[in-house]
Amino acid sequence: MEVDKKVLKRLLDRFKAIEEAAEDGLPFADALRLVAGASLGEMPDARDADWSQIAAGPWLAETLRALREPEGLARIDPGPALAATLRPYQQAGVQWLYLLSRLGLGACLADDMGLGKTLQVLTLLLILKRESAEPRPSLLVAPASLLANWAAEAQRFVPSLKVLIAHPSSMATADLRALDAARLHAFDLVITSYGTLLRLPQFANVQWRLAVADEAQAIKNPGAKQTRQVKKLRAHSRIALTGTPVENRLSDLWSLFDFTHPGLLGTEKVFAGFVKRLAHDQHFGPLRALVRPYILRRMKTDKRIIADLPDKTEVNAFCHLSPLQSALYQRAVRELEAALAGTEGLKRRGVVLAFLMRFKQICNHPSQWLGDEAWAEGDSGKFARLRELVEVISAKQEKVLVFTQFRETTAPLAALLGGIFGQEGLVLHGATPVAKRRELVKRFQEDERTPFFILSLKAGGAGLNLTAASHVIHFDRWWNPAVENQATDRAFRIGQKRNVLVHKFVCRGTIEDRIDQLIESKRQLVQDVLEGGAEVMLTEMSDKELLDLVRLDIHTAQEGGTGRRQGRPYAHADSPFWRRHREDLLGKGVGAEPRTLQRL
Repeated sequence: MEVDKKVLKRLLDRFKAIEEAAEDGLPFADALRLVAGASLGEMPDARDADWSQIAAGPWLAETLRALREPEGLARIDPGPALAATLRPYQQAGVQWLYLLSRLGLGACLADDMGLGKTLQVLTLLLILKRESAEPRPSLLVAPASLLANWAAEAQRFVPSLKVLIAHPSSMATADLRALDAARLHAFDLVITSYGTLLRLPQFANVQWRLAVADEAQAIKNPGAKQTRQVKKLRAHSRIALTGTPVENRLSDLWSLFDFTHPGLLGTEKVFAGFVKRLAHDQHFGPLRALVRPYILRRMKTDKRIIADLPDKTEVNAFCHLSPLQSALYQRAVRELEAALAGTEGLKRRGVVLAFLMRFKQICNHPSQWLGDEAWAEGDSGKFARLRELVEVISAKQEKVLVFTQFRETTAPLAALLGGIFGQEGLVLHGATPVAKRRELVKRFQEDERTPFFILSLKAGGAGLNLTAASHVIHFDRWWNPAVENQATDRAFRIGQKRNVLVHKFVCRGTIEDRIDQLIESKRQLVQDVLEGGAEVMLTEMSDKELLDLVRLDIHTAQEGGTGRRQGRPYAHADSPFWRRHREDLLGKGVGAEPRTLQRL
């Protein structure tokens, strides 16, 4: 039998190093990485697998099994203080959170949006309060738009919990600044926003029972001030709540675990190298094994989880470009090609991002890019498609949510929809006062005469319960399926009684059309890591790849693909369209002659 001395020596050295490290107790994170086979340093030689095996001892093996299969844990009865009946999967979630909190470990509750993460956390707080000999407050940090929702849910389901909303909308500034450990200990749960936490540095000195980050994708950027402030919080256990644990790339997952389990995934730089090696081998098994005990993810589409939720159907609503949109888009492609010449590094990324934003604006409506405030319905293929779609919804007397990422488009959209429905709707964006948002949600849910709700994706795409709507329209795309799904689930969630139809607007022959085809790669990334199965890096594409992505396919972009409508040219020198927009077009450099439009 031939023995490879080099392999044997390497294994013996490794064994000795682990044995020496374990003399005083192996750090928990190190032990879990060994068991998962997730070496964050240099990858061991592939031949090592034939020479060695690492297995968890009895206690650790049983604990990991319980964390991976929370349905088998002993049931915990929250008692009559909980004014709700938990669904079986919610009960399992509470048991899982309770086990992790007792072990002093963090958790990432990544249930699909609408499955009741709020109720599960409130139930856990109720149980911890009942069992604690020395009650300590817990802190929940959430987007400002969700504070009222948390307060309402706590009052409804766990009225015995003492809750404080630490936010300027509920307290005077002087009272906020005066909050210290002694005052906070009078409450079971303190709720604040990410922005307010930055102005309350004293919260970092309080020893919290739990520190909970709701919509935890808000801390995906490790360099952001609010992320650093959240990670300063001292708590017995930290919990992240998010329906989108991986939004764009696996660095999101690292930042999330840097909050819930500091050190488990190593440093950001080490983790990046680790992921690169896994991606090269197309094998995310070691990473999945390492994080799986601490991520609990259930999907609404899984009938084993919830069988009484209506169906959700997603369809692309394809739109054609108007002549003005085509002219502006074509010009932007040529300007991008010229701007890319000779630029590199950060300057090139800035150029690309600026032009991507311009393409989005042009696809929405020429006036959004021109800034002329005209917003004529006939100048936008999306406006025309929106009218066709909403006229059917209006005839059926159904309600609709319309999401856009641009605040400036909300008013024109509201004017268009108001004319179609013959009734005013609601608008919510970043400038809407926090105190007013709860009132808007209540009105949409309860007032049958309110037919539509237009929301900016950032302000209204998370946390709100808008089940009165059975239609969801994504007027412009975020190019991120996780963010879009989160917005869709304002309507597709527990409490919805009707099937939900989701319409995603896509301009044919443009970058929107091609990005739609690339989005599936992000879905696959989430499946690979979290389910046993990213943002497309547009700024890193070569010039040729980028220009191929944004180029205009005029034959599909315009209706009929011929450049004509009802036998007439799209544009000519005497057309009202040209006369109305001549100054704007010349100012934007489309061309000195209307021949530019005639060619299109």
